[in-house]
Amino acid sequence: MLSKIIDEHLVHEAARLIDRSSHIVITCHMGPDGDAIGSSLAMLHFLQSLEKDDVHVIVPNTYPDFLAWMPQAGQIINYESQTEQADQLISRADLIVCLDFNTLKRLGKMSEAVSRSTACRMLIDHHIDPQIQAEVAISYPLLAATCELVFRLICRMGCFEQMNKSIAECIYTGLMTDTGNFSYNSSNPELYTIVAELLTFGIDKDQIYQHVFHTYSADRMRLMGYCMYSKMKYLPRYHTAVIALNATELRRFHFQSGDAEGIVNLPLQIRDVTFSILMREDKEKIKISLRSQGDFAVNDIAARLFSGGGHKNAAGGESYDSLEATVKRLMDALPEICPK
Repeated sequence: MLSKIIDEHLVHEAARLIDRSSHIVITCHMGPDGDAIGSSLAMLHFLQSLEKDDVHVIVPNTYPDFLAWMPQAGQIINYESQTEQADQLISRADLIVCLDFNTLKRLGKMSEAVSRSTACRMLIDHHIDPQIQAEVAISYPLLAATCELVFRLICRMGCFEQMNKSIAECIYTGLMTDTGNFSYNSSNPELYTIVAELLTFGIDKDQIYQHVFHTYSADRMRLMGYCMYSKMKYLPRYHTAVIALNATELRRFHFQSGDAEGIVNLPLQIRDVTFSILMREDKEKIKISLRSQGDFAVNDIAARLFSGGGHKNAAGGESYDSLEATVKRLMDALPEICPK
């Protein structure tokens, strides 16, 4: 038995919005991860089960190859490479479902098209401080994943019977990836009640794990080794590890979208490391991932230093300075912010 976390009026309003909408766009944040793609595709399958025929998932940029196996992932529209088609769909939409992000700036170049749209918005997210104006805002930062909220909403709408194996696979993927295979932010017993329900639809959780974590390229594995041996700065005084990768190094390992996934977590396996940071050069900025263990919160650090945010133990940000200047900014701040 799940507690009724989502307010009743939000459930009714979500059902009303869906019922009256005919042209629906589902979207998520830049650099989509397992929870972003999982919640988006789960919502796609759910809306299709309600006989909504004009539903499209549009993502701001490429999602990782290790998520390409997911049901209907091949139907996802990439805004970067399919801008004209995406703009047309957004302009005619009467409902935009915003999943797994709390501010429109996380849509990157796609944010302008969504801002212009006159469609109603439904927000379903588990990040703090939601800043998106939406007719329905379902925001619960204490939950493990946006996929958990999607599952709970489906159930609260009285649509559990509409669930199917495809929806269950997508939701499980989001739960698994946003908790590091249930190794953090996963102590709520109700999370495992949800997993048990998902298993009744015949999903193979072990196969999903293989799809996500055991399909890396040889180049990606070499990149991991290079990061650990040559690039990791271990700072025991600050219980911190820092990895910074420039564009030349990324090209050396034929970097693809998703290849950096999980690398920032590796230094946390060191006995006294509580804080881990990965910085890498992107096209026009430095992308930054922050992870921590225990009570040390990184979302405030991401916001303060890198115009970012996220969760207590997992956050991200960006910098438009050089890689060297961005590393220096962190190093200068470490004496004040480092774990004690």
